[in-house]
Amino acid sequence: MTWKKMAMFGVSALALTLGASGGAQAGLVTNGGFESTTNGGGQLGYNTNATDWSVPTPPGSYTFLFTPGSADTTGVNGQYGSLSLWGPGNGSANGLPATSPAGGNYIAQDSAFQLGALSQTINGLTPGDNYTVGFYWAAAQQSGFSGGTSSQWNVSLGGQTQSTALESIPSQGFSGWMYQTFTYTATSTSELLSFLASSPSSGSLPPFVLLDGVSVTSVPEPSSLSLLIMGVSLLGLGVVGLRRRAKSAAV
Repeated sequence: MTWKKMAMFGVSALALTLGASGGAQAGLVTNGGFESTTNGGGQLGYNTNATDWSVPTPPGSYTFLFTPGSADTTGVNGQYGSLSLWGPGNGSANGLPATSPAGGNYIAQDSAFQLGALSQTINGLTPGDNYTVGFYWAAAQQSGFSGGTSSQWNVSLGGQTQSTALESIPSQGFSGWMYQTFTYTATSTSELLSFLASSPSSGSLPPFVLLDGVSVTSVPEPSSLSLLIMGVSLLGLGVVGLRRRAKSAAV
């Protein structure tokens, strides 16, 4: 076996070791990009749903799903009629893009009216292990209204809750998309992951907070990371040694 083939074999073995030692687990969240729906854009629990996600019913959560480009153009329908967000398509040069960095559909939840969490049960957890929840989020405002607003996400896994920063935007503004991660310790094999918007804003200043690209991944234990780092180092030394031997044999 040549040194190149041995190196490739070593890399493959190392990749298998990474997967077996608690590397990131894909699939703990299903439909984290909200691409699978029952009826396209609209109000969740009223005229559409995002597969595997739920909100209180009858509509106890003013939570909407926007398809690409619809938020500041056509808007979507809800229990009180059509709803859209301020953006370039309806007269506010605030930089609201057609999609989030994750692409496709995204969620928008009113953070000061008819509050109700968006949630999904996460299965396959190991009690005592740590898990990272990652997601894209942004602050926006319902079109047709004015005044500065502030909003944030309260993110819970089981009985543990962490909150994003309180994001303030000017009248008819948009914060830009941000990426956030929180780490939680599982206490059960199945726990409820939930996102609940909140805001000190009230009255005629409808603040909305947006969400997309939700993931839940396991955090490797320090011992596993040490073994992986050691394996990479040994593999590198082995490849260097094999190359030197190959050169010596060719002289």
